[in-house]
Amino acid sequence: MARLPRWEPEDPKFWKETGSAIAWRTCGITTFSLIFSFATWFVMSAVVVRLPAIGFKFTTMELFWLAAIPGFASGTLRLIHSYFIPVLGTRPVISIATIIKLIPMVWLGYAVQDLNTGFWTFMVIGFLSGMGGGDFSSYMPSTSIFFPKRLQGLSMGIQAGFGNFGVSVVQFVTPWIIGFAVFGAAVGGPQIFTKADAIKGAITVTKDNGVVKDVVINKPELASAITVVKDGNVVKDVVFQETDTIKGIKVDVKKDAAGKIVEVVPTKGIKVDVTRKPTGEITDVTVKNVIKKPMWVQNAAFWYVPFLILAFILCAVFLRSVTVKARGFKGQFEILSTRNRALTHSWNCTITYITTFGSFSGYAAAFPMMIKTIYGGFDGAPDPLAYAYLGPLIGGLIRVITGPLWDKWGGSVGMLYPILGMIGACLALIFGGYLTPTGLEKFPGFVYIMLFMFLMTGTANAATFRQYPIVFAYSPAKGAQMLGWTGAWAAYGPFIFTSLIGMAITKTGSAIPFFAGAAIFYAYANFLNWWYYTRKGSERFDFGNSGGTWWDKLSDKEKEHMKHIDLHQ
Repeated sequence: MARLPRWEPEDPKFWKETGSAIAWRTCGITTFSLIFSFATWFVMSAVVVRLPAIGFKFTTMELFWLAAIPGFASGTLRLIHSYFIPVLGTRPVISIATIIKLIPMVWLGYAVQDLNTGFWTFMVIGFLSGMGGGDFSSYMPSTSIFFPKRLQGLSMGIQAGFGNFGVSVVQFVTPWIIGFAVFGAAVGGPQIFTKADAIKGAITVTKDNGVVKDVVINKPELASAITVVKDGNVVKDVVFQETDTIKGIKVDVKKDAAGKIVEVVPTKGIKVDVTRKPTGEITDVTVKNVIKKPMWVQNAAFWYVPFLILAFILCAVFLRSVTVKARGFKGQFEILSTRNRALTHSWNCTITYITTFGSFSGYAAAFPMMIKTIYGGFDGAPDPLAYAYLGPLIGGLIRVITGPLWDKWGGSVGMLYPILGMIGACLALIFGGYLTPTGLEKFPGFVYIMLFMFLMTGTANAATFRQYPIVFAYSPAKGAQMLGWTGAWAAYGPFIFTSLIGMAITKTGSAIPFFAGAAIFYAYANFLNWWYYTRKGSERFDFGNSGGTWWDKLSDKEKEHMKHIDLHQ
């Protein structure tokens, strides 16, 4: 039986005898599916940092757009998904949403193998991968409906927390999984990955007012290959001439089963990078080792196909749907009505959810490209994916930990102080010089501040799962709907954050304008949270299960009056 005829989670007897087992089973299966939804959503952010190295000629801004476009799709699709669960039910919605994500994953897996794949093709694939973020607005309302109010923070914190691990999984697994032919030749051959690292001590560069005046070759084995062209005392060019000795520094020898050599591929060579002013003066010279090795980038997408199929089977077989009193799609827009001040609180919740989850998802998408563009130009530059996964991991884990705390202490308090921490992180990045570094010495501090930002966004986001059902306590359907609605707008975070950070960097040379604007927005959101929900005498306060809520303080007559107004009775 797909749809349950009775669902009363607030009834202690029903919850103990029937509801608890079904609710936690639903939470477990949908959480498993949600992990791979998030993996689908953020797979492009992990892949784009590898595209230039395997031969794709995209500009920096184009790479930022590819990382951003899934966020645009997810926000748009969440606005649609916001209304599915009350009308169609959990089982059909989650099952279809799971299996349909095979489309972008399979397409991406083949697209990265063809260097003729154009930018706009990748944009379409990126848009479709946003389906993995779009369906979040079906997962959370479903969980909200299945659980009583006292367990809203715990259940949704678990789901969102573990679900968001999908972001960390895709960014952590990608560097490893693309390193070998895990599927053999079944999904295609390797791409040639090219990486260039500076050779320390290879040359000595003398500068005057930022212009190179002399270049001295320090390594005898390079002296025959590098020629410094001068016009008097001015360095005009530095030319690298490959020799047999240099070319043969390292090769990859492949043999057949009989031991016969079938292929010899140079995997390491030398290149000279010369940086010039528009007027032609040389400002820097770097001698680099160039390493070429096979890489199966398609694995970043194909790896998740079996998991999506398994998740679909679990959803289709074991999930059930709850009958919710809803008046079709039209009735779902009632959170934008003026009854019971729904409109005011809907937009307040939207702003605070953009602040929390919008920031989390936005920074998760932008973090790899930020590392690449801000710190990638220095010798010994870090691999973005070696650090990027840590942020979503911390942000996801803290949701699981703090969810039960906000059930006890209140959702509004759970947002107040973490958002202050987010403001502090923005100011630290700006005034600490971490967005305009002159070398890698700032990189550890940059990473620590960004990880603190993820910690704060995750902590604050866990609080919203408690707060929004409390704000709309007179209508469980509205509370569930609000989680979907706010999640839809916040899903634009990866698109907005990544594109704005990219534009700030390309237009001004740094991300300072973005983080200055973010700090101002966070301050405004925190004021709304304090004024309407946290301060003494606020309209719909939430001081937790132990401190009471505005709904608990109402008489039975007042509660019935609010329900009466809400339902047009």
